[in-house]
Amino acid sequence: MTRRSIVLATALVLLLATPPPGTASGSGAWSWPLDRHDVGARFDKPATAYGPGHRGVDLAGSAGDVVRAVAAGRVTFAGKVAGVSVVTIDHGRERSTYQPVATRVKAGDAVRSGEVIGTLLAAPSHCSAACLHLGRLAGAEYLDPLELLGNAGQFELINPNGAPPTPPPGGDGSLARPVGGPITSPFGTRVHPITGVRKLHDGTDFGVPCGTPVHAASAGTVTGVPTTAAYGKRIIIRHRPGLETSYNHLSSRSVSVGDHVSSGVVIGHSGNTGLSTGCHLH
Repeated sequence: MTRRSIVLATALVLLLATPPPGTASGSGAWSWPLDRHDVGARFDKPATAYGPGHRGVDLAGSAGDVVRAVAAGRVTFAGKVAGVSVVTIDHGRERSTYQPVATRVKAGDAVRSGEVIGTLLAAPSHCSAACLHLGRLAGAEYLDPLELLGNAGQFELINPNGAPPTPPPGGDGSLARPVGGPITSPFGTRVHPITGVRKLHDGTDFGVPCGTPVHAASAGTVTGVPTTAAYGKRIIIRHRPGLETSYNHLSSRSVSVGDHVSSGVVIGHSGNTGLSTGCHLH
């Protein structure tokens, strides 16, 4: 091999080993900072340092939703910028920013991926409703957070005419019954009693009267208390990485985001809120 060929081969190896602009540079995949994965305004890289653009991505949420670190790192800033509460986390070669957030961390704190760093504020916000503005920087360069968030969501496509999916974890005895009463609709594919559509019933229905005390199925931390059109009043509890339970169609809730609950403690009462045909716990 000639000297020229060696030089060209070396240059080619160096070129292939260099990450292209705008891709992760030493950063692994990020986890989602909110339980919801609804993306609003997307990244629009500014042409200049002070030019117009959208320097991050907006994720829809509700005031009080917990905000988590997208990756392990160290908090470098937790305070206000122009009246907006901001958290910045250094992950090594890149940084993530979160706003507007009521912070639970301070500069210098080491955080784990998925660790709660604060709760989402409703205002001030540039969105029409509450949203988290997530930013990603490498030095002074803004990058697209969605490149690292990817499509690793909490959703799985199910064939309504195929075999039912494997139930989620928790059937190993680690979860206790949240209420008594008979099981009126188990986990699996069914025809929805209201819409008439064949789809996955992603939980277990317990037939109990409205107002029945609902107990935590295991110890954990309350990560959400949303109200949605389908599930009505809900409570979401994280028990350990990869295992959460949700309690739906409630008439009332007696816990708040961030509360640590013991197994068996009453967290709310069953009801008929949301898209429901009668009193029960989903």
